[in-house]
Amino acid sequence: MMTGDNERTAASVAEKVGVDTYYSEVLPEDKAAFIRAEHEAGRRVIMIGDGVNDSPALSESDAGIAISTGAAIAREIADITISANDLYALVSLKKLSDALMKRINRNYRTIIGFNTGLILLGAAGILPPATSALLHNASTLAIGLKSMTDLTV
Repeated sequence: MMTGDNERTAASVAEKVGVDTYYSEVLPEDKAAFIRAEHEAGRRVIMIGDGVNDSPALSESDAGIAISTGAAIAREIADITISANDLYALVSLKKLSDALMKRINRNYRTIIGFNTGLILLGAAGILPPATSALLHNASTLAIGLKSMTDLTV
């Protein structure tokens, strides 16, 4: 955790949220420099901030997350703005994004596999073009309808 707050405040917050390592009284340019160093080490960085002082680090990070009650410039620069007062909303956001990526990858594999099969069967003369088109359209509709299920369940 990096904060511009004083040592006592940083220690108190870190203890309450279970953070092992924290840095207090960090300047905005030092936050951005830390993120650049992490990038050079091959790491991805998520920055959560709400103030004007967080803006350089928010723009430097791979994913900048602003709190909706924070400064306007932080909300403008951030990739994501969360309206929740509770940062646990980020856990829900991560679970939702993982489920969505899993769905996208599954749909992609299904579509490629099914259409490849249709092309091969058509090229071999086993399926007439009309049947192949019907099966293609039916599979597209079925995959689309299945994709409409709720990911938050």
